[in-house]
Amino acid sequence: MLKTGKGAEAPPFLVMDVISAANARAAARPPGARPVIRMEVGQPATGAPAGAVQRAMAALEARDPLGYTEALGLPSLRARIARHYKEHYGLELDPRRVAVTVGASGAFPLAFLAAFDPGDRVAMASPFYPPYANILTALGMQPVLLECGPQTRFQPSLSMLEALDPPPDGLLVASPCNPAGTMLAPEELRAIARWCEARGVRLISDEIYHGLTWGTVPESTAAAFSEHAVVINSFSKYWSMTGWRVGWMVLPEALIRPVECLAQNLFISPPHLAQLVAEAAMDCREEAEANKARYAESRAALLAGLPEAGFDRIAAADGAFYLWCDVSALTEDSQDFAARMLEGADIAATPGVDFDRRRGHRFLRFSYCGPIEEMRAAPARLKAWLGR
Repeated sequence: MLKTGKGAEAPPFLVMDVISAANARAAARPPGARPVIRMEVGQPATGAPAGAVQRAMAALEARDPLGYTEALGLPSLRARIARHYKEHYGLELDPRRVAVTVGASGAFPLAFLAAFDPGDRVAMASPFYPPYANILTALGMQPVLLECGPQTRFQPSLSMLEALDPPPDGLLVASPCNPAGTMLAPEELRAIARWCEARGVRLISDEIYHGLTWGTVPESTAAAFSEHAVVINSFSKYWSMTGWRVGWMVLPEALIRPVECLAQNLFISPPHLAQLVAEAAMDCREEAEANKARYAESRAALLAGLPEAGFDRIAAADGAFYLWCDVSALTEDSQDFAARMLEGADIAATPGVDFDRRRGHRFLRFSYCGPIEEMRAAPARLKAWLGR
């Protein structure tokens, strides 16, 4: 038998299996039947901003020579992202430190390979976005999971970090986080950044949901608190551009050239057309804010309606577009519960086992970035299914 590599042992990203099941359920529905409400995936239903789409059409109609760009992205887009940090955070940022990537998903392996060696230990809160740990493991690195709960708002605390002996080689934080939607307050993120610097721990901050915060906790970027932090962001969420596959990193000076060399070899460059669209999207804030207002309405409708349907233990939804629900009063098997909910209520959601390997059987994640009418309808449908 031919050998397979360790990477072949990577576990599935379970939400993709839920998507497949929901697609099959939707395809089997007879004409006129109620639709399947899609709450399993963090994909905005709104689509790229109109101005961004117009930029794509103009490039295609002009037959622009869309080819390879520099490995770290178009200089104009890097400069526009740097300007965003001045406008949004009041942070002066050298565009040289910005690396455009093939989505945030393309940023993580670049960051991990540039910052860590095989065998290095990288700490992160649990629950967590599954590819964090899966990519680290595939690269021969060791995820160190910090079990977080409502007491720390599903975020790591300084006391948790100080209890790690020896300190890890890296720490990955996410604010707002997926799946819980909770955030680190600026003073908490600053304290964590200082702890990392004092102990030689590389901080990686996932800020992909910035822009989608609901006023309970101020947004802050790790780039403002540490020149050694790696910040990862994307055009997928706030700018509704999941399929265009454009993200970015803010890099420490010491990692600019290593990341560039890795990107040259692994990806050559991000897609040229998508970069043009991303740059245009950054000037479409009015449309992006209108989308955000719709998510806020959906969030309010679900926070009001889900408790009446029996989902009454919900993590503080400070940002992103997820609700992390403790469903232990309803089930001890969230994967089976999600499958039955799809069959009986025509609602797709993601079981918590995707995000928390030990406790996830008691949790369910609802995404509310779909059409607002469907989000409003979901609680009543769940209430009827559960007979409440």
